Amino acid sequence: MSQTETVPCLPPGKNPALRVMPMPADANVHGDVFGGWIMAQVDIAGSIPAVERAQGRVATVAVNSFVFHHPVFVGDLVSFYADIVKTGRTSITVSVEVYAQRMRHSNEIVKVTEATLTYVATNDARQPRVLPKV
Repeated sequence: MSQTETVPCLPPGKNPALRVMPMPADANVHGDVFGGWIMAQVDIAGSIPAVERAQGRVATVAVNSFVFHHPVFVGDLVSFYADIVKTGRTSITVSVEVYAQRMRHSNEIVKVTEATLTYVATNDARQPRVLPKV
């Protein structure tokens, strides 16, 4: 995606797992949101379908990929879309796509980040457990 390319709308037929607006404390002095803040939100968003599929506690075990396409700015409305792409015996791999609606230009929506994370279902002792049948 080029620096100026935008998408006309958010992914059709999908609801975001998480929506949040970063504040000044989440950014550097120039108003660019810290990558670590975005990474934390991606982890939260990815855990939502993982917890639902695991029917309980999960732990993040891997960040398989993480790509920043465009910056996120203070005041953007950031939407995180999370989908399970693979399950194993105890693991759940989730793809997360992140879009920013530039609130100062309300029609501009930009795909800013995409990531793939792996979670493992855990029991009360925080040990891996087999995923329940679907």
